[in-house]
Amino acid sequence: MTVNSSETSSIGATADDSGDATAPVNVGAEILAIEAAVAAGEAVLAHRFGSAISLVDPEELLGSGPATVVRAKIASSPFSLPRTLVIKHYPQSPRPGEADPFAQEAVSYQLFTALSAEERMCPELLAHDGKRRVLVIDDLGRAPTLRDRLNGSDGRAAERALLSWARSLGKLHASTASREADFNALLRRLGGPAKGDDTTPVVACAQLPALLEETLGVQTPGSVRQRAERSAEHARSASYRAFSPVDLSSDNNLVTGGGVQFLDFERGRVRNAFLDAAQLRVPFASDPDALALPAGMSEAMVAAWRSEVADVWPALTDDTALAEYLLDSQLLLVWLATWEALPGLSKVRAAAPLSRAAALVTWWRELAKCAGQAELDDLAGHAATVAAALDARYGPGLELALYPVFR
Repeated sequence: MTVNSSETSSIGATADDSGDATAPVNVGAEILAIEAAVAAGEAVLAHRFGSAISLVDPEELLGSGPATVVRAKIASSPFSLPRTLVIKHYPQSPRPGEADPFAQEAVSYQLFTALSAEERMCPELLAHDGKRRVLVIDDLGRAPTLRDRLNGSDGRAAERALLSWARSLGKLHASTASREADFNALLRRLGGPAKGDDTTPVVACAQLPALLEETLGVQTPGSVRQRAERSAEHARSASYRAFSPVDLSSDNNLVTGGGVQFLDFERGRVRNAFLDAAQLRVPFASDPDALALPAGMSEAMVAAWRSEVADVWPALTDDTALAEYLLDSQLLLVWLATWEALPGLSKVRAAAPLSRAAALVTWWRELAKCAGQAELDDLAGHAATVAAALDARYGPGLELALYPVFR
């Protein structure tokens, strides 16, 4: 959920005139949700600063998560506060056993607010309250997102934004590389146990070979399967752990004068940093509409990321070691994306260059190329075979289109 999106709706928005009888009810519910968020924000600010702070002109910021997100102006305050603030209100508690997005986000912001301004790659947390389930954060304004840059018309600006994103990701990892215990302690303080590593990659590695054979008629060599399983286990190891927003969608990255800032920590956690770094080679794979970057861009992004983490993880100054870690994480991400997407493509015929099918073809081809450069013939051959089978099934001639700014 992007908290600064320019695609916002005012509290005074009118009902949809399409004739939908439920529209007025929905608008009324939205207004009540905004009012509740503002009231919660005022209450937590009053408690934090010891004096009433009035918020006016609330504006809902659209998003896909469970929170009501509102930008509001400060009408009056005896304190030196930003002119506008962003409130994130989570009115619904999670069901027993479910992860709590409020707790994940609140703890993530707490972790970064304890860092210096130079190390903080996100808005500052100004106040929060576990009982009211509300956060108040600094408003970074209406700067463009990385998605805006990729869908724009200025290629140079998009390239700068991508390199800034990679550097910010490296800074985020470097500044939190030794703070897992802090994160877990803060999470427990908000009433939830520290969340263990996601086992989804392990499940995906176990199940994808059967899915590939059933759907595409492609068998997975034992050596390739073993490498994938080993990559999944390495991703759960104690090495190279740092904070991750997890959701690295291009619209969750704000392009500011001080570099790219990360938004939306509802899934934030500490995990292996290479699970994020894999998206330098498989760009924004978590975006359902992910597209391609021009040749050489991924390599430049990897270099920018490495420049920020090398002091914390000096072993990554070795090109061979870095290449192996990146290949393993790339393999894991491609397998995971395929495991998630392939069942939903059963009815697709003649896919377009903007489709998920085209993305899978391109990502497997790129995996084959990188494995070939590492002289891993079994992996390179298998990846090329999967790419060809995907293209034969959903193409032919599929290749993922570039983002609009690079066409």
